[in-house]
Amino acid sequence: MAYHHASAYDGDERCSLVACADIVEENALAFAERNDIDPANVYTDYERMLREVEPDIVSVCTPVPTHADIVIDCANADGPRAIHCEKPMADTMADSKRMVAVCDERDVQLTFNHQRRVATPSRRAAELVAAGDLGEVTRVELATKNLFDAGTHLIDLCNSILDDRSAAWVMGQIDYREENVRYGVHNENQAFVRWQYEDGTDAVIATGDENPFIDCDVRVVGTEGVLELNPDGNAQIRVRTADAAAWDEIDTGEPLADIPAAVGDIIRGLETDAEPQLGAQRAFATMEIIFGCYESVRRRERVAFPLSIDDNPLVSMVESGELSPRPAHEEVAPDTDS
Repeated sequence: MAYHHASAYDGDERCSLVACADIVEENALAFAERNDIDPANVYTDYERMLREVEPDIVSVCTPVPTHADIVIDCANADGPRAIHCEKPMADTMADSKRMVAVCDERDVQLTFNHQRRVATPSRRAAELVAAGDLGEVTRVELATKNLFDAGTHLIDLCNSILDDRSAAWVMGQIDYREENVRYGVHNENQAFVRWQYEDGTDAVIATGDENPFIDCDVRVVGTEGVLELNPDGNAQIRVRTADAAAWDEIDTGEPLADIPAAVGDIIRGLETDAEPQLGAQRAFATMEIIFGCYESVRRRERVAFPLSIDDNPLVSMVESGELSPRPAHEEVAPDTDS
């Protein structure tokens, strides 16, 4: 993912890649060579890099359990005005809160790479919903591989399409029989989750690789029509209103995931002092729904927001023995949506 971030920065005339850090020096040197970074600015200690180079923007592309400490160290260093971190935010609620609090205190812009939110197809879908093409939205349906790693994109998209309204409660169930550790964090094998926003709008997500719940990534159901994002087939978006005999298909010609657009969002926030679309509060709302689902499983009941927990309930249930997934070799394909 660091290479994707670097390509996006390099493609923006307002940015220059000036330094990199990796605990494996060989990897740092290879990254620097690929991205034309001065070998003098290659580090194995990121805190030394922050002191000596004083970059304006720092990207954090490390395993999830390391996010919080690195982000907070960057925020506390002199220099960085913005930190752009890979998703998901952190592996616990406490660390998610801590990152937001420290960056707010230090007046450092913190964003997370929910790049699908700012991609043209997603923005187009949100515009159609906002324009009332579907009437009043009653339900949003989502389907993907898992909640924590892949689901963070789609839940963030759901929040975005609904203009980031607040969620009121969540209720969910999971199956976790085979160990599924991705980027250092447990992910369930299957889940089915329902949550409701404060205005009564419903959302559901089903996870698992077999027999997808719906034949698209996101389905928005309204009183006067339906919209699907990334449906099976060639279209990026398809819409069918109540009085239409067939689907209206839309292809924006732009990718479903767009890191250059994410970089544009970061810079726009710095230039205007406006909250970026990828801002930390929006990412935190997504994490709260995910951790809220796991907390619903632990309590065996519906859970209201805001959450009053600090841990990751799924990890805690595994560590306590309440869940005992059988060991499996960790095999993770590259996440092209991250």
